[in-house]
Parts: sequence; structure tokens; C-alpha cells
Amino acid sequence: MNSKITLISHHLCPYVQRAAILLEEKGIPYERVNIDLSNKPDWFLAISPLGKTPVLLVDSTPIFESAVICEYLEEVYTPRLHPDSPLEKARHRSWIEFGSSILNDIASFYNAADKNALINRSEMIQAKFRQLEQVVEGPFFSGRQFTLVDAVYGPVFRYFDTFDTIDNFGFLTGAFKVDSWRLHLSARPSIINAVSEDYPERLQHFLLQRKSALSEMISKSARVESCLA
Repeated sequence: MNSKITLISHHLCPYVQRAAILLEEKGIPYERVNIDLSNKPDWFLAISPLGKTPVLLVDSTPIFESAVICEYLEEVYTPRLHPDSPLEKARHRSWIEFGSSILNDIASFYNAADKNALINRSEMIQAKFRQLEQVVEGPFFSGRQFTLVDAVYGPVFRYFDTFDTIDNFGFLTGAFKVDSWRLHLSARPSIINAVSEDYPERLQHFLLQRKSALSEMISKSARVESCLA
């Protein structure tokens, strides 16, 4: 394939990270263009009917929605990251959707208005990790082979690197295999390179802007550190 590939991106979007990870894993040369989702340029709205990232430009043809982008890359480029068995492939797709549901829970967590809601959302996430604990084989989702499922969960787990600096919310309590999986994914070059080096600072700033219970915890921690300095 000699197509010019451009990934239209946002610095924090976990769905963009999925596409970036696949591009890296498959060794596909590409250009990455970051946009400001709070001030979307007209050219972006012309190629993204839903106004969301990611968008993949294949030459001049736009493909939008991360699941569609990932399936396109999987169909056209090697190495294959889905299992060969149709049944096992379907099972993997199911757990990819489960990963998307965790991202929704994460958004509910960092937007929670008060402490009780924050605790409730953290317990929802913990419950999902306990479900994952029953199916993760290790060191990756289905053993030693890196798959599309792993590409999806790398960006999921990245959030907790920042959450863990704020407080111990017990997300992975009792989920030992999931925690080990998280560590293996965090060392994968494609997952490391899916975000810029200033990602933690950008995420911290984003969380502070939510005006949520978590924002208040971050602000309080910063005030305490300032007093101790």
C-alpha cells in the first residue's frame, strides 16, 4: 500500500490513541495532525460529520469513527492483530466494546459532581475490572500475542497513571491479572508513543477544568503541596 495516511487527532482522545497504536504496530508511515476540539476548524468539520476525532485520511478519503478506522487498518495492513478464528475474533470485538464502556465510566468518574458520586463511579470501574480479571490470560489479553484488544485497553489504563497520583481509589483491588496486564501494556513502545510527552500535564489541566469532585481533590492537593514547599 502506497497511500498517504494522515491521522486527525486530539492530544487527549483515547480513541485516537487506538488508531495511533495500530499504525505503530503495523509499521505504517503516517502524519499526525492535532486539532483543538473546542474550536474545530471548518476543514475538519467537512471531513468529520460527527465532529469527533479520530479521522483517518487515506489519500484524500476520510474515514471516521475509531472502530471503523481500526477495522480498516486491520483488513488492509499486516501483521494481523485479530485472531484467525471467527468465533475468537467476535469474542475479542465484544471485549473491545467492553473497553469502550469503561471509557464512558471514566468520563463519568472525572465529571462526578460530589464525593458520593465519585465513589459510586469508582466502584463501577472496579466492578468492570473484576469482570476482566476472569478473562485476561496474561501477559497480554489473550496470552503472549499483542492483539487489537490490547490496543484498546492501553489508552484505558493510561488514565489511571494520573488518577493514582491524586488518591488511592481502589480501582484494581483484587484484579491482579489486570494490574499485571496494565504494566505490560505501559511498557509497549506503540502505547508509549501514542501520546506526546506532555500528556500527563495536559490531562491534569483537563481534569482541573471539569469543576468536579475530582477537580477539587486536585486543587486541594496542589494547595497543600504549595504550603509545604
